[in-house]
Amino acid sequence: MTHVSARRGALYVSVAATAWGTGGAAGSLLFQTGGLGPVGVSLWRYVIGAAFLVLLIRSASRPALTGRTLVVGAGMAAYQTAYFAAIAHSGVAVATVVTMGATPIVTALGSRFLLKERLGRTALLALAAALAGLVLLTGETALSAQAAGTPVLGVLLALTSAAGYAGVTLVSRRHRDDGGPEAAAIGGFVVAALCLAPFALAEGVLPEVSWTSATLLVYLGAVPTALAYGLFFRALTALRATTVSIISLGEAVGAALLGVALFGERLTPLAWAGCVLLLAAVAVLAARADAA
Repeated sequence: MTHVSARRGALYVSVAATAWGTGGAAGSLLFQTGGLGPVGVSLWRYVIGAAFLVLLIRSASRPALTGRTLVVGAGMAAYQTAYFAAIAHSGVAVATVVTMGATPIVTALGSRFLLKERLGRTALLALAAALAGLVLLTGETALSAQAAGTPVLGVLLALTSAAGYAGVTLVSRRHRDDGGPEAAAIGGFVVAALCLAPFALAEGVLPEVSWTSATLLVYLGAVPTALAYGLFFRALTALRATTVSIISLGEAVGAALLGVALFGERLTPLAWAGCVLLLAAVAVLAARADAA
């Protein structure tokens, strides 16, 4: 496997976060045009993502059924399902704030106590700034939802999603030398798809076939899944788990900007300030990845 420098790893996870930021919009459009529910969309993204990566690594290492693969795949299925369930119970804003805000904190604690990775001053400052930016970006909507009454179950599901995502990050970082990152991603996709299949069959797994739904499914499988996770696992061979999770918060900015561009959503001045602060934190951490 080719060695990945810290700077290149930061670039990889930045691209992955940008790609993930488009996944929510693609999924929302699929709900409208493809007749699929959240679990069905998740199943198809993993199946198509695995197919793309298999084509790309025909001459590289093949995925193997290992303990890491099982844990990563189950974690992918769990945090994806928990996140969509959190949205159903508490709304997009609250689910996003709790999930994305808790993920780097859980990852930082796990990284410190399980991987013995110490956070540098740069990472600590970036974490604080990124969380502040996230609150500014989505806080107003989240507070409005909370005032309307947010079920505790939704928050608990969002925390479950954060724990699952952090677990995938920590396990992948710990076993970063076990096979190639693309092979690890394929194995995780296959296990996640198998975990989701029974629920997808109950929900409805066959999409309404049209050029729009087909294009969205291919895009979702290729870019926010195959490309993003392939880069994500490769970045974990070079960067600390917490560094990766903080840079990944850039996903929130991409999702917000797509909401403005595609769905006519509006951002308040505080939300725009949050975008700038979050991007600044990510940029500083990416530029000083070696010190993080």
